[in-house]
Amino acid sequence: MFIAMNRFKIARGREDEFISIWKNRESYLEDVPGFVELHLVQGASGDDFTLFATHTQWESEGAFEASTESEAFRKSHGRAGGGTGLILGPPQFEGFTVVV
Repeated sequence: MFIAMNRFKIARGREDEFISIWKNRESYLEDVPGFVELHLVQGASGDDFTLFATHTQWESEGAFEASTESEAFRKSHGRAGGGTGLILGPPQFEGFTVVV
């Protein structure tokens, strides 16, 4: 099992906009071999931003890596970013192999 996470710093006051984008986006993950599930989680808020992360679970690291080369990946990330100033900087990727 492999967990892929992307952390996003979302401009304060625009959290609902970011959540709405995620709720209403077209997702193609269900069609990708090895995909298990996806969650969008909200973390702590600072003065300038609120932390969000996507949490995707995959059957293996290889399945995740293959997904990044897929048509589904290109289609789902084609309009990433939302409105200007919504996401403060690029997302920060973290990958984890499940050991227990």
